[in-house]
Amino acid sequence: MFRSGIGYDAHRFGDGRTLVLGGVEIPHARGLAGHSDADVLTHAIADALLGAIGECDIGHHFPNTDESIRGISSLQILRRVGEILAEKNCRVANVDATLIAEAPKIGPHLEAMRSRISAALGIDPARVGIKATTNEGMGALGRGEGMAALAVASVEME
Repeated sequence: MFRSGIGYDAHRFGDGRTLVLGGVEIPHARGLAGHSDADVLTHAIADALLGAIGECDIGHHFPNTDESIRGISSLQILRRVGEILAEKNCRVANVDATLIAEAPKIGPHLEAMRSRISAALGIDPARVGIKATTNEGMGALGRGEGMAALAVASVEME
């Protein structure tokens, strides 16, 4: 049986932070603010995978009140989500995600992101789709106040 899940995440920009997307450090004037590395792309993917198996979101599994995980790499979060799937005899069929941001340009980093995300999940990079778009200058994302990501994941359950 196959099941699907949808994930969404958004973070504001914060000063003094490194921008991390899909587990890759991206040169940019500001990074995203958050308890972890604030990687909206991997957070959306993790939530999509958890949703596909009927689990609570990453905020439940990695609460922002837990100081022991402050600054945690979102790739570690994604690896743990992969372990949760394996514990339930599930495997990732594919993930597809869209990053929404006015800047920076993501194209030069897409293959590295696919590689890191697929490695964290233990799947072939061909099973990971990543796209980027802008918000055409509309709203908070369009004004460059932050970034968001949407993801859908399909999981095969035994």
